[in-house]
Amino acid sequence: MASNVNPTVRRRRLGQELRRLRELKGMTAEEVAERLLVSQSKISRLENGRRSISQRDVRDLCGVYEVEDQRVVDSLMEMARDSRQQGWWHAFGDIPYSVYIGLETDAESLRVYEPQIITGLLQTRAYAEALIQGALPETSPADIDKRVQVRMRRQERIAAEHNPLRLWAVLDEAALRRVVGSNLVMREQLEHLTEMSQLPHVTVQVLPFEVGAHPGLNGQYAILEFADAADSSVVYLEGVTSDLYLEKAHDVQKYSVMYEHLRAQALNVDQSRKFIADAAKTYAR
Repeated sequence: MASNVNPTVRRRRLGQELRRLRELKGMTAEEVAERLLVSQSKISRLENGRRSISQRDVRDLCGVYEVEDQRVVDSLMEMARDSRQQGWWHAFGDIPYSVYIGLETDAESLRVYEPQIITGLLQTRAYAEALIQGALPETSPADIDKRVQVRMRRQERIAAEHNPLRLWAVLDEAALRRVVGSNLVMREQLEHLTEMSQLPHVTVQVLPFEVGAHPGLNGQYAILEFADAADSSVVYLEGVTSDLYLEKAHDVQKYSVMYEHLRAQALNVDQSRKFIADAAKTYAR
């Protein structure tokens, strides 16, 4: 696959364009589904980029929308072809959160709040392995290893020499206090976290217990932003059996405002780095 083709992003852009064409035609998703003898949910999945789009789907939809410009049809067909290619993560088999990985791979910046654990992009291998073992006790050793490998591969965006992912992480104090693996694993993890927080494109803040109630009590979330203006920001909410992606402007705005409150209530960067370093020392015993 060409390195500049991200199938997840291609599906999003194609879905957005197909939605735009439907709305220009003044049709509802239900009306389109009836014309094509498919389910309304299929049309919705095609438009939100969660489902692979075939060139036949594009041809049929362009026919319903009466798209006369062949250049537009050809462009959409090419996007459909690209969207069916495989990203690097497909080499690892079935990954439950593959849609998120595709978005993260193409994102310019990521803001994440973690109430319980160190965020995945800043985890050590030992911490990640112990965390997955504990969180998914019925997972086989082979699948645990696969998940760890994927997590380590994702971290290449942070270490990239050119255009690295800009990461801002607000971590609850609980993430530093919960012993994952062992004291040794935790000490190495927090020392690694301190080191990573010194990178110019990585910002880490700690939200101490003393803050009390705060806007992040509902749980973990991440906000992904993209360099291309055609790609809207996405709020990602991780679930046990399924994940949720929010792309509507008012949803993204609401979570962004919540994040600003979290950043304001958290310790500043220098205070956070010292807090993490001091926490690491408690695991030296």
